[in-house]
Amino acid sequence: MPPPPPPPQSQPPYGAPYGPVPLGPADEKMWATFIHVGGIFFGFVPALIGYLALRDRGPFVRAHAATALNFQLTVLIAMIAGMVLLFVLVGAFVLLAAAVVDLIFSIIAAIKASQGQWYRYPLTITFVR
Repeated sequence: MPPPPPPPQSQPPYGAPYGPVPLGPADEKMWATFIHVGGIFFGFVPALIGYLALRDRGPFVRAHAATALNFQLTVLIAMIAGMVLLFVLVGAFVLLAAAVVDLIFSIIAAIKASQGQWYRYPLTITFVR
């Protein structure tokens, strides 16, 4: 007599669901905060990685990652313009202003994200929605 067939499985093998698993509210706040703080030290790279990796994991972290990516790309454009303007002796002021604005607004955004509040950087060009 052959053994009985295994019971039907309602979940995929190994218990892993298909598609991205949503993050909890605390995890969304944590990752959004890390994305903003990472922008201070590494420019647009943490925001880009965060946007690509976490955009389907929750609306809060997606909004913060997109906002941070837009802001960091805007700061990158200002830095490039400042480097070009170094030949006219105005570039040093543009570079300093861009660095200070990046530091201040990234800290404000990280604080807002850690508190679970939505935040949009001022003076930002929208590249990603």
